[in-house]
Amino acid sequence: MDGKKEKVRILVVDDEQVHRYMLTSLLGEWGWETEQADDGATAVAAVEEGPFDAILMDVRMTTMDGMEALQRIHAINPAIPVVIMTAYSSVDSAVEAIKMGAHDYLTKPLDFDRLRQTLEAAMQHRKPASHPGVSGEAPFDDDSEIIGRSAPMRELWDMILQVAPTEANVLITGESGTGKELVASALHYRSGRARGPFVKVNCAALAENLLESELFGHERGAFTGADRRREGRFVQAQGGTLFLDEIGETTPAMQAKLLRVLQEHELQRVGGQETITVDVRIIAATNRDLEEEVRRGRFREDLYYRLNVVVLDVPPLRERSGDIPLLAKYFLDRFSRKNNRHVVGITPECMDVLNRYPWPGNVRELENSIERGVILMRGEYLDVQGLPLSIQRWAGQNEPEDHPGRPATLKDAERLLIAETLKETGGNRSEAARRLQITRKTLLNKIKSYNIEI
Repeated sequence: MDGKKEKVRILVVDDEQVHRYMLTSLLGEWGWETEQADDGATAVAAVEEGPFDAILMDVRMTTMDGMEALQRIHAINPAIPVVIMTAYSSVDSAVEAIKMGAHDYLTKPLDFDRLRQTLEAAMQHRKPASHPGVSGEAPFDDDSEIIGRSAPMRELWDMILQVAPTEANVLITGESGTGKELVASALHYRSGRARGPFVKVNCAALAENLLESELFGHERGAFTGADRRREGRFVQAQGGTLFLDEIGETTPAMQAKLLRVLQEHELQRVGGQETITVDVRIIAATNRDLEEEVRRGRFREDLYYRLNVVVLDVPPLRERSGDIPLLAKYFLDRFSRKNNRHVVGITPECMDVLNRYPWPGNVRELENSIERGVILMRGEYLDVQGLPLSIQRWAGQNEPEDHPGRPATLKDAERLLIAETLKETGGNRSEAARRLQITRKTLLNKIKSYNIEI
């Protein structure tokens, strides 16, 4: 990674060919590499392909004007400084662009000395990820840590608002690290039980006998070490919500005991005879395909349907990549305050890597990566060298340029991986989903979306 990016790259965006060529020639004489785009849409596509140190862009263009292109570019990579060019008659538009997050504006005909000074200043003080085009759009409301503006997250949020006020049990599905606990919390605190307790249990963290005691409580002397009576999590959650995380990891015996509580709203402590009535809403979560687990006899069908009244599927980060700049900014701000670090923003190159990396560990991996970067960074900007070594190696092997025989985009790579896995499994969707570590439902949706023939 050292020395990989020695030259400055500037994108020149102007629909006037003569003016565009003149600018690229001038910037080249100053020792800067340039790329050209003849309208806003082409500029947006160029930013999707890789990072630039700065963008010099006209306001008035035919297909997509500079204002719309500015918004789209900052949605992809808010760290890239954009300098707007405009005629004297359009200065009001340029001022509006500044409010939207542009670094500066220049009036035509350009003063070349000021042009050079402005671009040098833009690259020296790159845009932080907290510009107006991103801030204020992160959480869906002030009380939520669910962050995103992508279509999948907006659909999820609409479902949360619709389901939360009801008493229905909810099953939250999704890969590890996607934020299922945050969804459970949002459901509770927007329900009629919001003033009651929100109690969480990780079913995968405890052995069966310990989980039974944790959930139902125990009497004194029920087992070695039980020196006093203890109330379980069901009782602790009385009048509120009990969140059963990783419900798919429970044993059949534990599933039977949970089913009884859900059916009868009653339980007994371990070693006790007293029947206790409980009033608790159940929200469960799993990264397993419970429907497939039922077919294989590893999860009780009757319990599955008790939990499966409403299903909320949390999308993996690779399916909501447009949210990465928002999440990166959110984590950058949080860990900067936590560690008392002065952080201005994220370099364009680093943001580009964050956008392109597939994030197998989802939001949790992104969060940990940003925290590590904030702790170890030496300057004011988070750069690629501050990311975990695994991501640095990945970035070094996956440059944002065309390579013969390599998929052009992450979507192309994902489609190829799914098709090859299905071929290896002889078209067995369940086995393919297991190997890909996604739910069967997600796999079926992707097969349909990518029009993969089996």
